[in-house]
Amino acid sequence: MLLLELYVFVLAAFTGYMVISKVPSLLHTPLMAATNAISGISLVGSLIAAGSAQSRVATILGFIAVVAATSNIVGGFLITDRMLRMFRRDTGGMKREAASAAPPAPR
Repeated sequence: MLLLELYVFVLAAFTGYMVISKVPSLLHTPLMAATNAISGISLVGSLIAAGSAQSRVATILGFIAVVAATSNIVGGFLITDRMLRMFRRDTGGMKREAASAAPPAPR
C-alpha cells in the first residue's frame, strides 16, 4: 500500500512540475489563484492522512504535507495580494500628476 501511495505521489509531483514549467509567465497570477484553491483541497487530504493513525510513517508524511500545503497557501495568498496591489490606482498620485501637468497660473 505504501509503495502505491509513493508511486501516486511521485507521479503527481512530476505532472505538476511539467504543467507549471509549460505555463507562460503572463498567466502566473491566475494560475497562482487557482493553485491556492487546489492547495486547500490538498490541505484537507493531508489532514486526513495525518490524523488517520494507520502507521507512524503515514502520520509523519501527513504532518509534512500539512506544513507544505499550509506554507503554499499562505505564500500564494501573500504573493497574489502583492500582485493585485500593483494594479490598484493610486488616487493621491493621480492628483499630483494632474497638478504638475496644469499650466502655471498667470502672475
